[in-house]
Amino acid sequence: MRLCQLLENVSYELKQGKEDVEVTSLVYDSRKVEPGSVFLCISGTKNDAHQFIPAAVKAGAAAVVVEKDVEVEESVTVVRVDSARAALARMSYIYFGCPTDQMITIGVTGTKGKTTTTHMMKAILEKAGKKVGMIGTNGAYIDGKLYPTKNTTPESYELMNYFRQMVEAGCQYMIMEVSSQGLKMHRVEGITFDYGVFTNISPDHIGPDEHKDFEEYLYYKSRMLKICRHGIANMDDEHFEQAAKDHAGSLMTYGLNPKADLYIDHVKYLSEHGFLGIAFDLEGAANYHVRVNIPGLFNAYNALAAICLAQELKLDRKAVTEALNEITVNGRMERVYTGEFSVIVDYAHNAVSMHSLLETLRAYEPGRLICLFGCGGNRDKSRRYDMGEIGGRMADLCIITADNSRWEKVEDILNDIKTGLAKTEGNYIEIPDRREAIRYGIEHAKPGDMIAMIGKGHEDYQEVEGVRHPFLDSAVAKECLAECGLVGSVK
Repeated sequence: MRLCQLLENVSYELKQGKEDVEVTSLVYDSRKVEPGSVFLCISGTKNDAHQFIPAAVKAGAAAVVVEKDVEVEESVTVVRVDSARAALARMSYIYFGCPTDQMITIGVTGTKGKTTTTHMMKAILEKAGKKVGMIGTNGAYIDGKLYPTKNTTPESYELMNYFRQMVEAGCQYMIMEVSSQGLKMHRVEGITFDYGVFTNISPDHIGPDEHKDFEEYLYYKSRMLKICRHGIANMDDEHFEQAAKDHAGSLMTYGLNPKADLYIDHVKYLSEHGFLGIAFDLEGAANYHVRVNIPGLFNAYNALAAICLAQELKLDRKAVTEALNEITVNGRMERVYTGEFSVIVDYAHNAVSMHSLLETLRAYEPGRLICLFGCGGNRDKSRRYDMGEIGGRMADLCIITADNSRWEKVEDILNDIKTGLAKTEGNYIEIPDRREAIRYGIEHAKPGDMIAMIGKGHEDYQEVEGVRHPFLDSAVAKECLAECGLVGSVK
């Protein structure tokens, strides 16, 4: 492929060399440069990639794409752009054969609900007989295989590589979680989604390496509805008007508000042997009854977003009702056991999500609400104080234990959590070993109790002093259930 072909959709200035130079690969990691590569100088928060140009040239780079003036030997073509990240996205699109033009593309953004909503959409489409590829927090799903991903929204080169694999696997639809960072860092630059979904927004991801303030965060979340042909948005979110302002194409709304295009009525919280979820009637753009096999009103919202997509795609309602009645999502309100008591695994790892989860589970009127949690090491300590206080106020018993302690001592983290607990009259027990804590919770559960194991969700490891040890909450819970003679009822 020639460089000029890759630059077809990029605004650039040729600083030296020839635009029609032949290139063999597209690279943004200088360590992967080979003879004939074009090297893009993407600067991160810690390193300026321009400093690696000499190493790239020595390895045989035919061209470099830069954001500032540099001195490079004359044999190498130099192209200057405003944003190397944006250029990488547009060049990757060409490099991998324009894969997003060959599938129906669906992007979902929001502070909460992205993972569950995308899984619901995938389940409905597959019930309707469609072949679907999906990318998000839990990884990339392609043709029955799961590939781990570093970020919720991977770098644009990796994205286009996955999209090409989806096309070759025969996928008709591509669903992906689109993070605000993914939008800010140009990882989906150049993609016009067929359907774009806005679930909600609340203060999060604000800090030195993320967004400078809530206004910037809202700006990038709102981008989703401006880069799609058909939008789907939660009308009940307090920032809906700002998020939907100047949206592109059509817009379908959902919520509890009867003014929404699709809304719900007669909500019921269902707790039955083998089923813990929510049921409701659809009104407006569709009129039928739905049962969702994941608890909580916010999962009714997630289901509404997925149902809106089904309406837009004119899918059979049977595919919708069957998929949602059976849906499970690893680490997201994951029902591990429902017998005399219930065990739930969830990824809630900050104060907002913890409060929402415990409030949701309270609606099911458990005998006791038991919350098992810890906090990650080498992170903002205020999260520990807040989660300790919320647990003390909202749970009947807290079991505080290890999470990913990283380079901190578990005891120090638990002491910070206890600082928050001390502001309440809540009961708690401290068991540093997470496996022992899970075993304790199951052994001491009473009929009607609900155990919420939170913080790690789908994560299959515990990180301690730079080493990741295998550990999956749901798997450990099932082992403990079996050891307690409850395996026959494990769902």
